[in-house]
Amino acid sequence: MTTATHTLPDATDENPGGPFALSHLDALEAESVHIFREVAGEFERPVILFSGGKDSIVMLHLALKAFWPAPVPFALLHVDTGHNFPEVLDYRDRAVAEHGLRLHVAHVQDFIDDGRLRERPDGLRNPLQTVPLLDGIESNKFDAVFGGGRRDEEKARAKERVFSLRDEFGAWDPRRQRPELWSLYNGKHAVGEHVRVFPLSNWTELDVWQYIEREKIDLPEIYYAHEREVFARNGMWLTAGEWGGPKESETVERRLVRYRTVGDMSCTGAVDSDAATIGDVIAEIAASRLTERGATRADDKMSEAAMEDRKREGYF
Repeated sequence: MTTATHTLPDATDENPGGPFALSHLDALEAESVHIFREVAGEFERPVILFSGGKDSIVMLHLALKAFWPAPVPFALLHVDTGHNFPEVLDYRDRAVAEHGLRLHVAHVQDFIDDGRLRERPDGLRNPLQTVPLLDGIESNKFDAVFGGGRRDEEKARAKERVFSLRDEFGAWDPRRQRPELWSLYNGKHAVGEHVRVFPLSNWTELDVWQYIEREKIDLPEIYYAHEREVFARNGMWLTAGEWGGPKESETVERRLVRYRTVGDMSCTGAVDSDAATIGDVIAEIAASRLTERGATRADDKMSEAAMEDRKREGYF
């Protein structure tokens, strides 16, 4: 009798874990897919926050993979400040149409018009997103809300778990966070509470870009170098537009820039860059010593605890 034997290939310098080891992107992808499936099995009405930014785009890509060939079993929710980049809104609408998704939009302008919110003297609208966000969650009775936040973005986000409990007012209390040993997630919540879920918690900005390159994910063109009319304010290049910039004392100039993150135009700055391809962007990110929010978001520079204060009130 002949006995068949199989010998596993050895590890090499190029692949020290052996030919069957997961790459770091494979491991991150598998963890995120597991989180999406865990939420689908544990909650009744989950929703994905989708802004058309790179993190929410990667999040949607992972959700599509998690349930393929079935459709994504979640709706999308976008808080529109009224001052979003047109390129990003176009991308959002194309993605919704392409994948047959349901999109809920909470408009900040509606809340200003009916008096529930008041325009800020500094013109920033990012801080005004919390009330429409919480209203959208409550009115649709969403019990799990996926966000694209990553721990490397900002120190308050570094404190959050993958499953982050919010009370009946949508507020976050760091003291109520549950341990997540061995990737065991606790979605228990009382009526009226909900859980924010962050499938990209363990990703870095560089991981996100490397994954976008590997998966050939399309992005809004403002993430790559392009010429744009901008003006300087508080150390950032802001886009001139109908939202209120520039002031009389500020001068508009045309520069070669790109965006590392996208949000409300009143507080999202561009960076000088000639990175026109995804390879150029990855090289630029790898050499950067500033986080994307530290480099380009005015609302995070209002105080040392600006993000944590907003998260306690119910912000993303």
